[in-house]
Amino acid sequence: MNKQKLYWIFQIGGWSSYAILTIIAAPIITENQLDTPTLVLLISEPIFFFLITHAYRGTIIRREWLSKGMRWLIPRVIVSTIVMGFGIYLLRIGTGYLLGIFSAELYQLTTFLGLTTTNAFVLFLWSLFYFIYHYFERFNISLKYEAALNEIELNHLKSQLNPHFIFNALNSIRALVDDEPRKAKNAITQLSHILRNSLVTDRKRLTSFDSELKTVKDYLSLETIRYEERLATTFEIHPGSTKFTVPPLMLQTLVENGIKHGISHLKKGGFINLRTDVADSRLIIQIRNSGHYRNGESVGPTGFGLKNTKQRLSLIYGDEAKFKIKNENPETVLTEVIIPLKI
Repeated sequence: MNKQKLYWIFQIGGWSSYAILTIIAAPIITENQLDTPTLVLLISEPIFFFLITHAYRGTIIRREWLSKGMRWLIPRVIVSTIVMGFGIYLLRIGTGYLLGIFSAELYQLTTFLGLTTTNAFVLFLWSLFYFIYHYFERFNISLKYEAALNEIELNHLKSQLNPHFIFNALNSIRALVDDEPRKAKNAITQLSHILRNSLVTDRKRLTSFDSELKTVKDYLSLETIRYEERLATTFEIHPGSTKFTVPPLMLQTLVENGIKHGISHLKKGGFINLRTDVADSRLIIQIRNSGHYRNGESVGPTGFGLKNTKQRLSLIYGDEAKFKIKNENPETVLTEVIIPLKI
């Protein structure tokens, strides 16, 4: 339903309901039966409210009140509702005069102040609902716009990962082609498995942990062909990990970072250990690898995947996700990611 149609539904429905309520309440308050002139007066008053608020809305739109700040807006709304409340009081007196209904009480100061204040209060409530609706609408539009920007940035980050990973994998295979063609063939098979899985998850902002774990195992099988006994891999996976989703290629990127900036620099090679735990509806992922970090920077080139991972976690989870990398001991680097259960 468009905004214009919604406005007319509330405008007509709201003031019609107001008319019905005043017609029902009037005999109860005055303890008198309604005659025709009084009934016409009671019906005419909501019509005045209807026309005045519609004109008031036009002023709000033309003068762009919705774009103003609260300090500018509040005093003007208060003054406007008081002026409009006084206007409806005058219209009520004029209509009563034309209908032959005359009451000296209407001209008394207390009656004037009471009716004007009541009218102004009703109009202030109308203003309140009108502005609240539009502020919430603008807030929702702002959230959707921000979400769209986040999605664009996430897609950009994911598009960076695939070529980066393929480039590294092909370099690994190239090193095997001349000396170990059979291993190179097996490596190409492992790479095809990874790429097929990557194509399935490429359009998703999140993928199942099981799917991501399979990609990691395929990747490590590929790297084991290259490093042979220089690379040892172990997995300690909590059974509850399966109910979580993670950003595609996140684990593979972190494992790759550990190999590239840690194990590849060690003559004797090293190990990769992937461990998960579940606590307080959060998945705790720990990746340990042989190597060393100095002052928070890797020995050798800075890991591209770390910056990418941090940005993606921030965009998807905000402050709910945690990421850290540190030296657990002089020979082991610990990378830890904590993410909430996202349904």
